[in-house]
Amino acid sequence: MKITRRKLAGILAAAPALASASQTTADQPDLLKIARDRMKSNSDALAKEPIPMSTEPAVTFRAE
Repeated sequence: MKITRRKLAGILAAAPALASASQTTADQPDLLKIARDRMKSNSDALAKEPIPMSTEPAVTFRAE
């Protein structure tokens, strides 16, 4: 399974929005559980993939 940094960022950005939307509708607790299970399985799959050091260059953040 190959995933780009942009796709990973999209997945991670969508998770809080999905969780907050599910929390506002109390009549759909199953959707929240399904979303959490899907995020857990995606997280486990990503954790198994080795990422070489050359994938992401070093970044320095400076407060200006």
